[in-house]
Amino acid sequence: MLSTRAFCRRISLVVAILAAFIGSTTFAAAADNIDVVGASGADADAIRAYFAGTSEAEVQAGLEALRSSGRFSNVSVSRSSGHVVIHVTQGTQINRVAFEGNSKIKTENLEGEIRTKAHGSFNPQTADQDVTRMMEIYKRSGRAAAKVTYRTVSLPNGKVDVVFTIVEGDKTGIKEIKFIGNEVYSTSRLVGLMETTEMNYLSFIKTSDVYDPDRVATDLELIRRFYLKNGYADFHVVNSEAIYDAAQGGYILQITVSEGPQYRVSSVDIESHLPDIDPQTLRPLVRLAPGDVYNGDAVEKTVDTLTREIARKGYAFTQARPRGQRNPADRTVAIRFVLDEGPRVYIERINIHGNNKTREYVIRREFDIGEGDAYNRVLIERAERHLNGLGYFKKVKITNEPGSSSDQVIVNVDVEEQPTGSFNVSGGYSTVEGFLGEVSVSDSNFMGRGEAVRLSVNEGQYSRGVNFSFTEPYFLDQRMSAGFDLFAKRSDAWNYNYYSTTSYGGTLRLGIPITEELTLQPHYSVYSTTISIPNDTQHPYNDCQEPIPYYTPGFGYWLAPTPSSLNLIYNCMSNGEASLAIKQSQGSLITSLAGYTFNFSNIDNPKNPRNGLTANLTQDFAGLGGDARYVRTTGEARYFYEFPYVSDVIGIGRLQAGVLIPLAGYDLRVFDNFNLGPSLIRGFAPGGLGPRDISNWTSTVGNSVGGTKYIGGTVEVQFPIWGLPKDIGLRGAVFSDAGSLWDYRGPQNFSKYLYGVSNLPCTYAFTPPAYGQGNCILLSGQEFSIRASVGAGLLWQSPLGPIRFDYAVAVAKGPYDITQRFRFSGGTSF
Repeated sequence: MLSTRAFCRRISLVVAILAAFIGSTTFAAAADNIDVVGASGADADAIRAYFAGTSEAEVQAGLEALRSSGRFSNVSVSRSSGHVVIHVTQGTQINRVAFEGNSKIKTENLEGEIRTKAHGSFNPQTADQDVTRMMEIYKRSGRAAAKVTYRTVSLPNGKVDVVFTIVEGDKTGIKEIKFIGNEVYSTSRLVGLMETTEMNYLSFIKTSDVYDPDRVATDLELIRRFYLKNGYADFHVVNSEAIYDAAQGGYILQITVSEGPQYRVSSVDIESHLPDIDPQTLRPLVRLAPGDVYNGDAVEKTVDTLTREIARKGYAFTQARPRGQRNPADRTVAIRFVLDEGPRVYIERINIHGNNKTREYVIRREFDIGEGDAYNRVLIERAERHLNGLGYFKKVKITNEPGSSSDQVIVNVDVEEQPTGSFNVSGGYSTVEGFLGEVSVSDSNFMGRGEAVRLSVNEGQYSRGVNFSFTEPYFLDQRMSAGFDLFAKRSDAWNYNYYSTTSYGGTLRLGIPITEELTLQPHYSVYSTTISIPNDTQHPYNDCQEPIPYYTPGFGYWLAPTPSSLNLIYNCMSNGEASLAIKQSQGSLITSLAGYTFNFSNIDNPKNPRNGLTANLTQDFAGLGGDARYVRTTGEARYFYEFPYVSDVIGIGRLQAGVLIPLAGYDLRVFDNFNLGPSLIRGFAPGGLGPRDISNWTSTVGNSVGGTKYIGGTVEVQFPIWGLPKDIGLRGAVFSDAGSLWDYRGPQNFSKYLYGVSNLPCTYAFTPPAYGQGNCILLSGQEFSIRASVGAGLLWQSPLGPIRFDYAVAVAKGPYDITQRFRFSGGTSF
């Protein structure tokens, strides 16, 4: 006797066989009721396969699919005696498809967009659709006036050539961007937030003025976030439309907005519906406080932080959800972050599409959750932001679809890759390095692994060098970076120093994120530095110790040929001489140091900051092998503030300081010290302030010996140059710098270096009868003394590279300081 389970299996098998038989019978019946006129045999069967049945809807669907195939020049349908009759006309075979007149869009790009293909059948309807498609492509590339036509050329063998003729016309970009309804922020301020720009005389080298609906949508989201960040919680875009104006030959982009009032925060609370979670313990993670202007970015970051913190406590399905209770009367909003247990849905699968170069694991590692984990919308959105911020992709979009069961979800990640490698040839000029050229090769997504590599070689008027760097952003599969740098450089800036430096070495480094804004970077460096003093007739900076025959006074120089001829005017010092402190530093020295850097940044835009703070603190310990032994501590902070009621005006405050402490009796050498100039206070030459050897009045310019302490501050305001289009990239600046460099702690008596005996009585330069350099130096700038300058600058973010020109006047300086009013730096890439 059959068991119940066996009986059920047999019944299921019978049902399946019957279903298959009925389905095949139905399809055969449908095929029998479809007649084909104009084709026979296998072609007729292939045509019937387009039709699932004979109902009106099925016939229309099959007809559209058959027409879209492009196989026939004409397709129609009729009914006769209960049968569906499909009439087809075989098209003329296409020999080739050609394009005429296209230069702005390549032929291969157009071929990939059209359905008329060589060796297919010619279909006028398909050709017309291709014309429409190509005109749409030209429209999106900024040439709305483009015209496309086609013609056929009959050939003796019965085939045809299809020729598309294109008149591309002039570029039809955006002539004007209008905002309607904006009262708080000016149109120029809002346009400044957008990547989309207006046409001007730079349109021939830019594409941002081309109307692109996707780019405009991104710009509108940037504007929305800008308003939310500044307290306008009711802001929304009412309408956006692009109107083609034939008279102006371009688009008018009109954006209507509703700003609403600015809100302040009346209260901030955390409401937890979870056991064992005390809301008070989470309050330090909240980035808003009562009285603050409402900030949408701060709300979003708080949601991220709370969600990740709760997940670490074991509540994987919990999400922090912001709730805002507006009070329009007093323009305040009460914010509550509600912690609720979300639906118990798991990630069944993460599908990734579009990554032709980038390895899949590079994308997956940006997710804090994976397949099989609890689904959390906040963490998915965070991963999307991280992927967009990598710079590997033009666009990243993450969507969900139902999984195989009600508690499963499939996450789809669609990416559009963009080039990440570059080859650059650049040139420029700076007052320190003179004319400089560089060739570099880099890739921020090397071999699709997310690794960054860069190799550069530079050759300049006063310097030359080579650098190589490598960074692995996910070292040991952890969210920390690791990398190394190798370098070699030689500098011959004799117009500022009486010595040359040659250095080469390398650095190992780690980057360990502590929070979203704070990073710890341990590092180890070892490098060799060689100081050499030129001594020839053009640069006779060491001829007191190594006389140059027939050039050094006292050694054949025609005005003072013998030692007895020396005097205060003619001696080895009179043609320029390096300081004894520099001479003692000659030779090679190995520095081996370990250290760390704390980096903090909450600026709004790393490339073009307008608001926020960036700061770093670095401490290095030299003495892990090598020759140098010291502790060096440096720090810098920059604060950016955008003035609220003046369009595009940015205030910048900067503080910097450093201290150098020798260890175990080590005598600091000149190149160990801080040797600063315009990087601390503009208006001063490189090495132009701080301790200086003034023993030789003819050689003070090149005899800066550096100091062990410095402090500096800057206040700067950058502003647009009104009347000029923003995308020209010109901005003005006014600034004031102040600071000091002091406390040289190296030796001042060099008798041991000169004679092998320590602390002999001092003799100074120009002491008769030798009138030589002596064995001791005189210093200026040893004490703390404020130097200051004021000035103005011109900044140009040119299409070929950044250029900055500063003019500064020193308003407080020492008697032996070296000033430099003009300072220029810039470069190009081509």
